[in-house]
Amino acid sequence: MSLPLEGLSAIVTGAGRGLGRAEALELARLGAAVVVNDYGQPGRDGSGAASAAPAEEVAEEIRAAGGRAVAHLGDVSDFETARSLVDLAVSEFGKLDVLVNNAGILRDRMVFSMTEDEWDSVVRVHLKGHFNTTHFAAVHWRGRSKAGETGVYGRIVNTSSEAFLAGSAGQPNYAAAKGGIVGLTTSTALALARYGVTANAICPRARTRMTEDVFAGFGEPGEGELDPLSPEHVAPIVGYLASPAAAGVNGQLLVVHGGMVAVVDRPRVSAKFDTAKEAFTYEELDSVLTPHYASRPAGETFAAAEVLGLRKG
Repeated sequence: MSLPLEGLSAIVTGAGRGLGRAEALELARLGAAVVVNDYGQPGRDGSGAASAAPAEEVAEEIRAAGGRAVAHLGDVSDFETARSLVDLAVSEFGKLDVLVNNAGILRDRMVFSMTEDEWDSVVRVHLKGHFNTTHFAAVHWRGRSKAGETGVYGRIVNTSSEAFLAGSAGQPNYAAAKGGIVGLTTSTALALARYGVTANAICPRARTRMTEDVFAGFGEPGEGELDPLSPEHVAPIVGYLASPAAAGVNGQLLVVHGGMVAVVDRPRVSAKFDTAKEAFTYEELDSVLTPHYASRPAGETFAAAEVLGLRKG
């Protein structure tokens, strides 16, 4: 019996640790050959001896288990680095089939305290990083299709966040970048569908080195229990979205953690007002919008804070 991703090649960015590592291992377990990307460089262990870069360690872990993998070291927020990443997948495995964008950083601060660099760095790594790799993957798939290849296979899995859905007050840079990723995903889904490519986004909740402060008060698992915030809860949905079984899933947003997957519906118009004249005036807007919002729950915004309460069961 063949594995669902057998014969396919995948890129996972930010895969040296945490969520990306779990995703890379899952894709390999399902049969994919994996390019493991991470910004982390080789370092020194506790004895002072040279140690491998995290991406190289994960690639070796995949190879030791009988899979195929190669490491790529570099920052995907750099346009040319993203090009080299896609080129490596093609040169190493003959083609690219799956792109999982996971790389990211946190620089949390309230909007009135945030520096320009804290804003720019987070938007650059998350949003620009997602665009960079998506661009070169799309060029690859479109080029193959234009050359007459039939049955081009492409899957993009992007990483958004509940911070975008719920409007995290202490993460204006992160929430904005993650919201932008959803827009990038839906645009890409429509643009690339004709070439046999799907693009979807997940909002994962996982306890990793990057989020250890965010989830410090969330609670630890009991003895012998799997942490509900373990990255292993998230990796399977990435494997599924990368697979042929998910051919009918495109332009979607899913929240996933702790044994639960929630499908997020698209925004819907809740009210509509027409002017009684040729064009609205301030006075007319005041007469229809002010009572409308006065009847709404206090503090309600476009943010969907209820997603933070989602749990299995």
